[in-house]
Amino acid sequence: MGMSIKLPSSALLAAGSALVFGFSASAAPSAETPEQHEARMKWFREARFGMFIHWGVYAVPAGVYAGQDIRGIGEWILKNATIPLSTYRGFAKDFTAAKYDPQAWADLAKEAGMKYVVITSKHHDGFALYDSAVSEWDAVNASGAGRDLLEPLAKAVRGNGLKFGLYYSQAQDWTHPGGAIMGIKTNQPGWDPAQTGDFANYIKTIAVPQTGEILSRFKPDILWWDTPVNMTPELAKPLNDLLAQVPGIISNNRLGGGYDGDTKTPEQYIPPRGYPGKMFEVCMTMNDTWGFKKNDHNWKSVTQILHNLSDIASKGGNFLLNVGPTADGVIPPESVDRLKAVGQWMKANGEAIYGTEASPFARRLAWGRVTRKLEGGKTRLYLHIWDWPEDGKLLLPTLKETPAAGRILTNNQPLQSAATADGLVVNLPGKATDPIISVAVLEFDRPPTVTQQPFITVGADGNIRLNAFDADLHGGYTGTIKVEGSGGDAHLTHWLDPNWRIEYVVSAPAAGDWLVEAEVVAPAAVSLLVKSGKKETKVELAATGDDKSYKTVTLGTISLPAGQASLEFKGVQAEWKPIQIRKVTLKPAQ
Repeated sequence: MGMSIKLPSSALLAAGSALVFGFSASAAPSAETPEQHEARMKWFREARFGMFIHWGVYAVPAGVYAGQDIRGIGEWILKNATIPLSTYRGFAKDFTAAKYDPQAWADLAKEAGMKYVVITSKHHDGFALYDSAVSEWDAVNASGAGRDLLEPLAKAVRGNGLKFGLYYSQAQDWTHPGGAIMGIKTNQPGWDPAQTGDFANYIKTIAVPQTGEILSRFKPDILWWDTPVNMTPELAKPLNDLLAQVPGIISNNRLGGGYDGDTKTPEQYIPPRGYPGKMFEVCMTMNDTWGFKKNDHNWKSVTQILHNLSDIASKGGNFLLNVGPTADGVIPPESVDRLKAVGQWMKANGEAIYGTEASPFARRLAWGRVTRKLEGGKTRLYLHIWDWPEDGKLLLPTLKETPAAGRILTNNQPLQSAATADGLVVNLPGKATDPIISVAVLEFDRPPTVTQQPFITVGADGNIRLNAFDADLHGGYTGTIKVEGSGGDAHLTHWLDPNWRIEYVVSAPAAGDWLVEAEVVAPAAVSLLVKSGKKETKVELAATGDDKSYKTVTLGTISLPAGQASLEFKGVQAEWKPIQIRKVTLKPAQ
C-alpha cells in the first residue's frame, strides 16, 4: 500500500510559503534588542526542569522486529531494522492511544516539579501526531488513534500553568519522498524505493507547511528542531522565517543552515563546564531509549536523576527529561515512580533550582553543587550537599566573606560559618536532612567574592595534584565516565567507551616537562592515550587486580607550556576494558 500525500496548491509551493496556515515564510526576522531577548528567555531560564515526550508509531514494535531485539533507540527502529515502509505503515493501526490521558500526563509533569513539556509532533519516521493538511501519514488519517493527539495535551499542560513546546524533525524523514536519511547522501536511494525524492522539494512541500501548521494551530512556546541533516542556509531560511512571526517563541540550535537558535542542546551528557553566558538544555532519557522499547530496563535511579538536575542547574542550564509512552498511551510505571519521587524532593527543595544562576565556583566541589540567586543586591547561595561530611564541616574554597545568615532549607535550622585561609567553612548539624541531596542556604548582603581558578595550579610541594572532582568528563550519546565515592576515595569509573575522554585543565608557572603518575585500577591490561597539546603518547597499563586494588603507575612524561594547558586521557579501542582512576599527580621531571 502506497502512502498518500496531500500537497498544497502549486501557487503556494512556488511561493515557498505556508500562507494557508496563517504565516508567510518569506518574512524577514525582526531585530531583537538584548533586553527583549532577556525578557523572552526569562521564563525558560527560571524553569530549569522540563518533560520531553517521544511518542509515535515506533511504540508499536517497541524495539522488536521479526522476533529480534533491534539495536539502538526505540524511535529509530524503522531505520535500524530497515523495515519496508509498507510494513511500518501497517503498525499504525495498533497505535491506538486507547489509554491516553493527556490530563494525567500534564499532572505528572507538574507533580514532578517540571515547568514545561515538549512532545514530538513529528519524528524521523515522518508520522505526525495531529491532522496534517499535507500528508495523511498522521494520527488522524493513518493510525488506530484516529484523532489529534496534540491539542488535548496542549490544553492540559497550559491548564496546569506549564509551558508547551513541540519537537519537529525538519530534515530527517524516512517516509516522505526526499526526506533526509542520516548516513545517506542527499537525494540518494534509501532502503525502500518509496523514499526516493528530492530533498529541497521535501522541505518545501512537507517541512515548511507542517511547521506553519504546528505554529499556527498549537502556538507552542518552544520549537525543538532535530538532526539538521543536509540543511543549507537557503533551505533553513523559510523555516526560520516562520519562527520570526511567532512572538516569544524559543528555538534550539538544531535547525541547521547556520541558524543558532536560542539554546544549545547537549544530548545524554552534561557539559563539564556548561556554556558560560549561553543558555543550554541537557536532554536525557530515563533508561537508554527515547521512544518506548519494551525490553529496555536500564533505568536511572532517582539519585542519579536528582544529581543530574542539581549538576545542570549549577552550570546554569535546564534539564529536559524524557518519557516514552506505549502505543496505547501509558507512560511506563518506572518513569512515573521516578518522576513522583523527584517531585517530592522538588516540593521541598525547588527553591534551590528554580530561577537560580550558575555556581560562582569555577570547579566542581567534592561534596556537591552550588546554585545562586541575586535579589536586590543580596545573594543567596544554595549548597546542594550530595555527600554529608562526617565532621560536619563544609568548605567553600576561596570564599572569604561570612554570610549574614545561614540555614537548612527544609527546616530552617540555623547554620554557623567561619572564614579560614582556605575559604568559608560551614558547620552543619549532625546528619543529612535528605538521603539524596540536602540543601543549605547562605545569605549575603552583597555578592560574595570567589577567587577559585578554573584550572589546577602547583602546590606547595611543587607538584600538581588532581582528584576525581577536578576532571572534566567528555562522554557521548550513550553516557560518560562517572565520579563515585567521596573525599579521598572519590574515583572515576564507568569508563565503558574508550572514546570517552578525561581532561584536566592545569596551569604551570613555566614551560617544562612533567612526570605523570596515576592511582588506577585495571582489571585487565589495557592501553591509554595520554595527550598534552599536540603530542599524544600511547601507554600500556598492566592488570592491577580487582576493583579495590589501586596501584600507582607512571604514565610517562609530558610537556606543558607556561600558563593554562590541558591533559587528556583516552582509551585505545582494541580490547578495551574499563579502568578506574582515583588521583593523578604531575611531578617536575628531573
